[in-house]
Amino acid sequence: MTSPARAEDTRKNEAEPLSLRNQILDVAPINSMPYIGPPLPHSYIPSSPRAEDPEAVVNVGPAMVYCPLTTHQEWDNIVSSTKSGVALTGTAAMGKVGPVIGRVDIGENDNSYFFRVSLPGVARDQNSFSCDMDPDGKVKIIGVTTTGENIVCKNSQVFRMQSKNLCPPGHFSITFQLPGPVNNLQFSGAFGADGILEGSVSKG
Repeated sequence: MTSPARAEDTRKNEAEPLSLRNQILDVAPINSMPYIGPPLPHSYIPSSPRAEDPEAVVNVGPAMVYCPLTTHQEWDNIVSSTKSGVALTGTAAMGKVGPVIGRVDIGENDNSYFFRVSLPGVARDQNSFSCDMDPDGKVKIIGVTTTGENIVCKNSQVFRMQSKNLCPPGHFSITFQLPGPVNNLQFSGAFGADGILEGSVSKG
């Protein structure tokens, strides 16, 4: 006849493997390779965010839209659908490494909005540069970049460029939206030699 103490130990030993079997272990794989064969009949397709989850629908985070060929109407629709994005076209969208054209900082106080735009290598003369603002707070910058050329002439010397990491030469546009409507007649801006455009405008 088995003693009560021994019977209790036996029940504990039998219960432990079952409890371990039900535990979920979070272990990183030792090695994994991507599957590159034909599609599986029951492939996993992630479900779309649920409508009742506001974070899944609203909070997307930083994103980029690449449109190699698009019409003016399609581009205007994309730009008008965002309130805090920055739209780049032409050579401003082709930068690789080095200073980036089109980076924007926006601030505000009780009466005005303030912005800074990174425009390294952009010609500052009035014939090739403009910054226009609509009453709804839409800002559009049009200009020409002068960097990224194959041959540079400086001080009566000719240089053949070995690396071209700056924005290529050509026309570009940058469009972004201020947080709210403005009085575009009360706009002041300055484009410094450091390649930074600063502007301030009264709120509408």
